[in-house]
Amino acid sequence: MKKIINKKHNNEPWFNWLTRELNSYEAFQDFESGMSPRDVAEDFITRNSIAISEVFENFDEEDKDTLDQFLKLTECEMHVFRIIDKQIELRNKIRFVDFKKKKKIKS
Repeated sequence: MKKIINKKHNNEPWFNWLTRELNSYEAFQDFESGMSPRDVAEDFITRNSIAISEVFENFDEEDKDTLDQFLKLTECEMHVFRIIDKQIELRNKIRFVDFKKKKKIKS
């Protein structure tokens, strides 16, 4: 990972810079305004296009491997969140039945 972003944080590897910038990006405000996740991502890229172009200037195989690992990790996180979401949905659908209560029979 040869590419270093050199702004406020001296000699910062690109993946640290990217993680910090993504974490500080106010994506939820964009979601509330009706933007899709893809639109939010494209807006992030546009706002950071100069720094991102600097990253690509010296992008090498080690950087590509790092990017591939981040993609796998991100996909894994997405699956974890979806599994949790499904578990919550299932839990909310479960109805408890008290078999000790007797039905009232209409006469």
